[in-house]
Amino acid sequence: MSLGFSVDELLPRARGGGTLKMGLARLDESEWLQPEPDLAARAEGFATYPDGIQLAPEAEAPGAELATLLGLSGGLPEAARAHHEDMCLLTLAPCEEQYRLVGAAVAWPSDWVPAEKLGLPLRALHAPIQGYEEQLASGVDNFMAKLKPGAIYGRCNWFIAATGKRRWIAEPPERAFAHVTPENAGKTLFVRSERQTLRRLPETGAILFTIGIYVSPLGQLSAMNIERLASAIEKLLEGEGERRGAEHYAQALIGFAGKV
Repeated sequence: MSLGFSVDELLPRARGGGTLKMGLARLDESEWLQPEPDLAARAEGFATYPDGIQLAPEAEAPGAELATLLGLSGGLPEAARAHHEDMCLLTLAPCEEQYRLVGAAVAWPSDWVPAEKLGLPLRALHAPIQGYEEQLASGVDNFMAKLKPGAIYGRCNWFIAATGKRRWIAEPPERAFAHVTPENAGKTLFVRSERQTLRRLPETGAILFTIGIYVSPLGQLSAMNIERLASAIEKLLEGEGERRGAEHYAQALIGFAGKV
């Protein structure tokens, strides 16, 4: 199965509100990572955000295994620089029940700071997500425990942002979306999608989590996807809307969709 490698391709399968669910799809090896990445953009991303690389000692062995798997020398940073996807490593200590983040090579984070997350267990990593503990935490823990080497799973989501930059630190929504109207929403609202994959490294048993970032102006999406987003906004307002700032752009997006 393919999730695609663009916002237009990802949106039909992406979660952006409503009931929390993993929504995983089994991927073939050929669909794992984006082919022909823009390596200049990756180099620039890491050069302008060196704090995106955070490594605990436990990341050394799985990082080296990952690099070898990808035909590279080095570790996690070299793997992420050579591909479109940001990459994170999680390991499970013998005395613990939850996987912990032990390495991050993230040039384009979606409103999170790797240095603040390094060393945290899964449930603490996802604490800002409304409903994660109640609706999803046990399922994620079970999936991680049962994930076999060789299997690759993917999922995707979407966010509405007021910038097309791939490294996104959200501003207060009342300020970020203050200029957005139904007339200009096609150019001032951006749809950001994360294409996420999970696979277990066979030698160390670490789990690799990749995050491919794709961003598009709302107005450049297909008419079907624009309508899909407008229909989803009501559910978003009822759930994660406050965290995502939806009330500050919802009417502009819906109004724009009605003109498409």
